[in-house]
Amino acid sequence: MAKDEPGQDPRDGGDARLEALDKRLRQAKHDEAVRTGETQKGQDENYRLGNRVLAELIGGIAGGALIGWVIDRFAGTSPWGLLVVMALGIIVSFRNIIRISNQRSK
Repeated sequence: MAKDEPGQDPRDGGDARLEALDKRLRQAKHDEAVRTGETQKGQDENYRLGNRVLAELIGGIAGGALIGWVIDRFAGTSPWGLLVVMALGIIVSFRNIIRISNQRSK
């Protein structure tokens, strides 16, 4: 293009129309990413993963304690059923957390 054609910026030698188009395209891509939620995708995944790990840990302990308490009430083995089944719940929850962390690293 010659310097006297329309849309030509004489200061930098670039085409002002192309620069304006690039700016509008970047803005449109950013707006679409915000609309679809792609800008915080990594943060949301980490938040969900943390919640899943916490639920596994609390669920294993609480579930083991509840089942152990029920066994103790019916079998009359207080407090051994509670302690044994709660320990099993903790072991299972840690195994699940390790499995989750191994899936995440791949």
